[in-house]
Amino acid sequence: MALLQDLIQQIDDPALRERILQETDRLAKQKKFGLVFEEHLPECTPLYDVPVRVGSKVALKTGAVSDFYTVIQIDDDDVLCDHRETHEHVNFKLNELVVVAEFGEAIYPTLRQLDFVENAPDSDLWHTLIEADNYHALQLLEYLYAGKVDCIYIDPPYNTGAKDWKYNNDYVDSSDNYRHSKWLSMMEKRLKLAKKLLNPEDSVLIVTIDEKEYLHLGCLLEELFPGARMQMVSTMINPANVARAGEFGRSGEYIFFVLFGNASPSRVILDREWVSSKGRTHTGNIRWDLLKRSGTGATRKDSPGGFYPIYISPENGKIVKIGNPLPDTISEAPQIDNLFCLLPIRKDGSEGRWQWSTTTLANGLAEGRVKVGGDKKRGFTVYRLARAEYEKVKKGEFEISGRGINNEIIVDDIKTDQVMAVPGDIWKIASHDSTQYGSRLLGNIFANKRFTFPKSLYAVHDAIRFFVANKPDALIVDFFAGSGTTLHAVNLLNAEDGGNRRCIMVTNNEVSVEESKTLTKQGYQPGDSEWENLGIAHYVTWPRTVCSIEGHDVNGNPLKGSYVGSELPMAEGFKSNAVFLKLGFLDKTSVALGRQFKELMPVLWMKGGAIGRCPILETEELPDMLILADNKMAVLIDEVYYPEFDAELAKHPDIKTVFIVTDSESAYREMIRNYNGKDCYQLYRDYLDNFRINTGR
Repeated sequence: MALLQDLIQQIDDPALRERILQETDRLAKQKKFGLVFEEHLPECTPLYDVPVRVGSKVALKTGAVSDFYTVIQIDDDDVLCDHRETHEHVNFKLNELVVVAEFGEAIYPTLRQLDFVENAPDSDLWHTLIEADNYHALQLLEYLYAGKVDCIYIDPPYNTGAKDWKYNNDYVDSSDNYRHSKWLSMMEKRLKLAKKLLNPEDSVLIVTIDEKEYLHLGCLLEELFPGARMQMVSTMINPANVARAGEFGRSGEYIFFVLFGNASPSRVILDREWVSSKGRTHTGNIRWDLLKRSGTGATRKDSPGGFYPIYISPENGKIVKIGNPLPDTISEAPQIDNLFCLLPIRKDGSEGRWQWSTTTLANGLAEGRVKVGGDKKRGFTVYRLARAEYEKVKKGEFEISGRGINNEIIVDDIKTDQVMAVPGDIWKIASHDSTQYGSRLLGNIFANKRFTFPKSLYAVHDAIRFFVANKPDALIVDFFAGSGTTLHAVNLLNAEDGGNRRCIMVTNNEVSVEESKTLTKQGYQPGDSEWENLGIAHYVTWPRTVCSIEGHDVNGNPLKGSYVGSELPMAEGFKSNAVFLKLGFLDKTSVALGRQFKELMPVLWMKGGAIGRCPILETEELPDMLILADNKMAVLIDEVYYPEFDAELAKHPDIKTVFIVTDSESAYREMIRNYNGKDCYQLYRDYLDNFRINTGR
């Protein structure tokens, strides 16, 4: 395609050139030059909490969610429906139906608090778990945190064919000829929304995957994020090696890191297993390099100014003088009595060069960045301390304990069992074992097996740590939350370094294939409490969150053991808080009329930064204003009371977020004109416009 556009630019006729460019642009939008898959497979989601009304789009709870009807009439429990394709009129019972939303329709989401855990009442930090289809949750998160997220970590379904994920509410298995297209279509929709959450100046998207889809995923990521930098890491997750008939055993998987803006992995303190003790880069000690150049560009002719003599005292190895570069025609330096004359002669006897000029060498001596090894019998070797290594000394990673004969700094070596480094792209780390530190760790919390193939807590902890170690207030999102490992890992990071990082997790509440069969035989349907209580959000993710924060198992017994590396006892839990929310949907007309403010409170709380405990209105009658100092937010509900609101707001300078309910744009602008430094929003326009504009995506 690029070649075609280059050729078009050579057309002399500007009108013809522009017309052909327009046509090729249109063609490019229709045809992918790269990853090709079915993009327009319909994707729908059941909304069990939304009441069935006349005009609702519905499907059978036990049928295909994409096979839906329009409700024509409701008579007690009898519902008359019109099939969307055949227009056949069919009667159903009310409890057989569920409201359906097609992706791309305008939605007006809300959040309802289900539960919370508070183990740090003095802390403003609150994590959130949202029970929802993650597409709709991402639409809400875009409204709340567009461009504000520092890190997204996701462990999506791997599409192994083992019914580990659903498309249109049906499990996708290996017999589905379109399972790869469905998986890519599902991922593309969500990654497009995720892109809008990430801070374009400095953020990272981390995606784990195995060999079933890593090629497709890599192409998709490159296509969706053309301006980002991407790297794939190979990581061992099962040292025991899972045998596969007719194939090599499986012991690893892959992690894609997509870096935006200035994002890059930070150097952090790592155990020795992360880096080779044989390499030059990460010995655990300060690294001195040879002053003599090696490898490419190492001959005298490559840099004639680098061929000069260094005069060294043979008695103590002190550099006494730095000679001038020798003319091209001269190969021998002038001798000085009682001094050893050292030239950059290579092992094969050819003329080499020093890496530094005479001026740089002199400056290096003054800074303590030059030392001499050897003796007069074996000969001398000059070493230099590279600028990057010298910066480590200046930052205090190494402590200067003295100076040598050439003023070279002498440092105390750091602990040899640890090293501060950025590792390579092959990770073989014992604590990343998903059996030992995933399945068995969950076994420490649950009395029975509630989740298959959980990630190692430390594998997630480490992947995130490289990018948020220097961001103590980072916002981290996981919209394939699974068992809740990401929030657990963020709490561990905060406990280790005193950080205040916040985590938002999203998961649906699906039950396993086996559980759904059992529940169906017992006469239960999705939406029934018996069904919902066994869903992943209620049965796994939230209980794990509560237990890990409070330090006990599901039976109330103290957790056993300590966290690897930090030795923090698991029974101590974490000084942390979290709230469990469920995504629902509002009627836009009721919102516009101010009839659903109470239902919007958790959304406004999250938009204000989720500071302090989520506020709840206990009465149906709305107050004129809300000054929520503990949440650092305020809401003017009746604009008639603006003077009183403004006076109250002046008493609380720490309030950061202000919501004004008014239909008048000019009145809103007038009311907020003195609120510099605060985040201000006009209700309900800000909310309604956002989700109306997002229609059709």
